[in-house]
Formats: sequence, structure tokens, C-alpha cells
Amino acid sequence: MAKAEAKKPATKAAPAKAEKKLPTKKIRQRNQVLKGTHGGMQLVLIEDVTHLGKQGDLVEVKAGYGRNYLVPYGLAVVPDAHNLKRLEGYKIKVSKAREARIADLKVLAEQLARMGSFTIEANATDDDHLYGSIGAAEISKLLKGKNLGIEASMVKLDHPIKEANTISDVPLNLGYGIESKIQLIVVGIKQGAAPAKK
Repeated sequence: MAKAEAKKPATKAAPAKAEKKLPTKKIRQRNQVLKGTHGGMQLVLIEDVTHLGKQGDLVEVKAGYGRNYLVPYGLAVVPDAHNLKRLEGYKIKVSKAREARIADLKVLAEQLARMGSFTIEANATDDDHLYGSIGAAEISKLLKGKNLGIEASMVKLDHPIKEANTISDVPLNLGYGIESKIQLIVVGIKQGAAPAKK
């Protein structure tokens, strides 16, 4: 019996050693994108996107549009605390740049108003019809030649100019709601008679 009693205390000590803590299993969490009310993904725009929203807007888009275009091209981010904090700093920089751009455009509008009219020459028939037409690209090229940064998209012609020896008012939309007008004088260059063939 004494041997049986001696064995009992030894068995009590053994379970104390066997109680080791098992390592906790790491649970990996996926970064889930918030779903909108219509089932699309919610994103915060970093830049202005045409027909979608302005910078800083929380928008809901289809998953493929967000995943394949907006996020890879840096136009939008997933709305979490870190990205929203970064966006606030970015907004400050963009607003300063926007204010500087608006000031430059106002100066450009004043320059255009001071310059008055611009003359452009084009080949024309004897009836004062142009062989081609004068559109936004030609007007932009003329103004860039005068060191004025006017892009073709800023020229808002209703229709191309097809008549020579005319004076036309051409509206310009410089951006950010700044508009201007220039006066364009179209001068037709008559083609000389072709040399007679022998």
C-alpha cells in the first residue's frame, strides 16, 4: 500500500507540467471594402473625376470600375482612417495649387482682353469660301504662337469658320468658371492662276 500512496503524489505533479499554453493561431483578416446601399463599393475620391464627383467625395461605384480603374490610377482610395488623414493634407495642397491656377487664368483673361483682335490667314476661293475650315485647333495654335496658353479644348466654337474675310467673336472657357472672348479676323489668301501646261 505504501507503494500505491507514493505513486499518487507523483501523478498529481505530472498534470501541472503538462499544462503548457498552446500558441494562438494567427487569424488573417482581409481588408473588406465597404459596400454601398446599391451593392457597389464605396471609395473616397482623391482627384476630381468627370461625371462622378469632386475630390474628397464618398462615392459608390461598381466593383470593377473601382478595382480596375479608380484605385490603380490613384483617383480613389478605400475610406479608412489613414487614407482620410492623408486626403486632408492632400486637399490643402490641391486647394493652394487651384488658387494659383485661378489667379493665372484671370491674368490670362485680362491679357486676352487687352490684345483685342487676332488675324488668321487661310486659303480661299474667289467666292471667299475657305478650302478647309478654321476650328478650335487652328485658333489654339494661333494663340500659342502669341505665347498664350490656350488649349483647343478651351475654344468653344459653335461651328467651324468656313468663310473668308469675316470677323468672328470666339468664346473661350479657360476653366474654373473663367470665360473670355476674342475677336478673330479671317483673311482669305487667293490662289494665283496655275501656270499653263505646254
